[in-house]
Amino acid sequence: MGRRTRAFLRRVLTPDVAECSLERRGFHRKSAEAQYNLETIGAMFLAGYAHAVEARDAAETHERLAGVPTAFRGFAYEGAGMGAAVLDGLPGTGRGHVRRLAEGPGAAHVYLVYVGVGWALARLPRFRWPSVEGYDPLLRGLVLDGYGFHQAYFATQRYVHEQYREREFPWPGDATRAHSHHIIDQGIGRALWFVGGSDVDVVTGLVERFPQDRRSDLYAGIGLAATYAGGVTADELTRLRARAGEFGPELAQGAAFAAEARVRAALLVPHNAVATGVLCGTTPEHAARITQDVRPSTAEALAATGEPAYQPWRRAIAARFLTVGGVPS
Repeated sequence: MGRRTRAFLRRVLTPDVAECSLERRGFHRKSAEAQYNLETIGAMFLAGYAHAVEARDAAETHERLAGVPTAFRGFAYEGAGMGAAVLDGLPGTGRGHVRRLAEGPGAAHVYLVYVGVGWALARLPRFRWPSVEGYDPLLRGLVLDGYGFHQAYFATQRYVHEQYREREFPWPGDATRAHSHHIIDQGIGRALWFVGGSDVDVVTGLVERFPQDRRSDLYAGIGLAATYAGGVTADELTRLRARAGEFGPELAQGAAFAAEARVRAALLVPHNAVATGVLCGTTPEHAARITQDVRPSTAEALAATGEPAYQPWRRAIAARFLTVGGVPS
């Protein structure tokens, strides 16, 4: 594609940044500071999306993303993942955009790239969805997480207030579809952090409207968002941990996974340590290491049947955080 064509695609395909305002979405506004943080995250996501759509190749995308501030660069890579998946799904733009984005410098950001692909599933017609081939058999669960986040963020009435639940989700299209709703719910939980404006009482109040059997997955997503996105003090995190109650291990699992995504990409910022200190009882580096200690091999992931391989990985991480305070066992 020529530069003019790429610029045209950027203008046509990039969502309006106003769609990320809390007021436009009808989300709770806790404070001016919290609002700025959440809206900046949305703006950086869209910037990453635009970079991926307009850049002449993955190398230029990485060059542009390198200029995004550390705290928000992961969100820009998430947006770039969506942009690359949209390009893969459009006729006449070629294939392999996601694969190339997740190589080289992008390998450190592969978690966020895969989450961004989930956004694309929500926007592309099903016959243009990516083939599962080429996606890591373990990490492709993150695509489902990204889809869940998108649906709760943009179809909030249905997915949050009416607690609609996906059943037999058709991607990746294998026998794991009967269990995909668990990972989609983790994405919905992440979105609750935004819907509730990172206000612990509002966010946990939203969770408590969901059926009991969905709350463990929702709290995993909330732990991930609270740690990765931040926007709360240590005292607020302590209240979050108390409100989670029996779902403390899942809350810690999400926090540990957020820490791994930050550590892997060398994007640690101070609020990550505050969150893992409260929710996991340890440092981001140690929490990240726990996720890798129990990570299944590719062969084990491929051999897994009956549910997405990402699910037993999540359970293994949560099992390491069994005490009330989240201290790893």
